[in-house]
Amino acid sequence: MARSAEMEQLTAPSPPGQEPLLARLNARGFRLLMLADAVVLVVALVAPMVVRHGISWPSYTPATYAATYVGVVALHLLALYFAGMYERTHRLGTRPVLPRVVGATASAMLVVALIELLTGGYVVPRGNLPLVLVLGALGVTANRMLSRRLQMRHLGPPRVLLVGAPDDVGLAQRHLAEAPQKSQVVGTANDVHGLAAAVAESGATDVLLLSGAALEDVYPDPLTALEEAGISVLKRITAGETMLGLRVVREVAGMPCVPLHTHTLPRSRAQAKRSLELALLVFSAPVTVPLTVLLALYVRVVASAPVFYRQPRVGQDGRWFSILKFRTMVRDAEPAGEIIVATRDDPRIVPGCGWLRATRLDELPQLVNVVRGEMSLVGPRPERPELIAQYERLIPGYHRRHEIPPGLTGLAQVQGRYHTDPAYKLGHDLQYLVNWSPVLDLQILLRTVWVVLARRI
Repeated sequence: MARSAEMEQLTAPSPPGQEPLLARLNARGFRLLMLADAVVLVVALVAPMVVRHGISWPSYTPATYAATYVGVVALHLLALYFAGMYERTHRLGTRPVLPRVVGATASAMLVVALIELLTGGYVVPRGNLPLVLVLGALGVTANRMLSRRLQMRHLGPPRVLLVGAPDDVGLAQRHLAEAPQKSQVVGTANDVHGLAAAVAESGATDVLLLSGAALEDVYPDPLTALEEAGISVLKRITAGETMLGLRVVREVAGMPCVPLHTHTLPRSRAQAKRSLELALLVFSAPVTVPLTVLLALYVRVVASAPVFYRQPRVGQDGRWFSILKFRTMVRDAEPAGEIIVATRDDPRIVPGCGWLRATRLDELPQLVNVVRGEMSLVGPRPERPELIAQYERLIPGYHRRHEIPPGLTGLAQVQGRYHTDPAYKLGHDLQYLVNWSPVLDLQILLRTVWVVLARRI
């Protein structure tokens, strides 16, 4: 579906340099809420000390206390950021805040307690840690409640466009009118056709899909255009859809709904994933670097020069990059302009290099691509541009796998096999994006080792 002129107007960016300062800072990840959180966290650290010791604190200099508290506050802000507490939230059907805040602050305090235990310096006394946790979590939660009230006062209640059959629309209108959270129904539509124009005409800030509209009718357009314009789209969950085991279900005026997104991994979680992978690369370097050097020498002796093989692949947001591998095939294995898909017993493989391909050690140089940010340790495997163009024509939504950098391994690689159909692999890749967590990455890495050892590729 082509974008309407109204949606183009909604999504048109401001001229360069004319955006408000706060908007430019927001685009770079800064939030005023961070300053408010920093203030309440400082209060949570200082208040127990004042109650216990007054203004004369024991053991450490003021400079030591100040430096430590700055570090503790920064650690909390980092934990809150990675927990997604500074991401844009839906005004309609918000998620409970306190459980997520408690999880983030508890993680930060656990790190603080561990550092103090290892260093033997208790600048934040052990008896204060539970108080700091409780006060900090309550303060951060209160900040979000206050922020929501100010937002409601500034922008007014959510303006909702209801989409569905007349009976469903009437029932939803009654529920919204009786709900404690105020909202304003600004328009209705029988179906999603012309949805972008209806949103632009009504000035809606939120769209609620009530009847069983197929997701293919809104994805990728007009959902992409609506998301770029800051319009939230939620879908009411029917009794049959609850059997899918949906996790992120929100309540809107008593109606169970799920938010629809074109991007499944928010910026904060993507940055958390990148940070954890870089830490793992540093931790594993004493093993991976010598192993890479030894394998490079082996390939040089067995296959002669060049040792490395470069090939264009499609990465994040559809950008091309050169993937690195140890060369395990003869030179000029592919004539210019011709694609020859490798087979299990490919005659082009250099004798003595087959085991490198079987164990996937020929892909070890791709750690360089990971360091550069072109790839990640876990994610959808990168494909060749020629194949991507073909798959995107045949498989709806195939481009979604390019939301994050491609990976050395992925869920599709441990759940499927080399010759698993690309449409099935896409299902695994998107499931990974929706359910990403550090634990899932660790599981996939461990399962990859088993897949390689068991030769189940």
